[in-house]
Amino acid sequence: MTADVRLTDAAFDPAALLSAFTGRFGSAGGVVSFLGQVRGGEGVEALELRHYAPLTLPGMEALAETALARWHLEGLLVIHRHGVMAPGDPIVMVAAAARHRRDAFAATDFVMDHLKSDSWFWKREKTAAGWRWIEPRDEDFADRARW
Repeated sequence: MTADVRLTDAAFDPAALLSAFTGRFGSAGGVVSFLGQVRGGEGVEALELRHYAPLTLPGMEALAETALARWHLEGLLVIHRHGVMAPGDPIVMVAAAARHRRDAFAATDFVMDHLKSDSWFWKREKTAAGWRWIEPRDEDFADRARW
């Protein structure tokens, strides 16, 4: 079992990442991935994610280790951007490779639920009216509570 956890301010290519990840785990019966991107519409011009450096990457790594301990995974990829992004830009990607699909689905869902509500990121959106901070939604905390 191995985890590849990255925090970056650079754009990433989800297709290339998924292809490389899948190629590393040929014995996996299933690979599940989730890609989160900046929503377009509703006048959104940009999204900014800030983070607290001493906690962010170590927290992401601890979350990945929890997922690896909880499910039978061949591998796990967690990549998260910070900085200013435009609509359509990838923000986060989680992929899990497992011998059986249910472990891959569950691990991916678990990691995303925790990144959304336990994350060390602060989000703000830019529209024509200016920047506004985005608070976690009640649904985000409810999703995390399932685990």
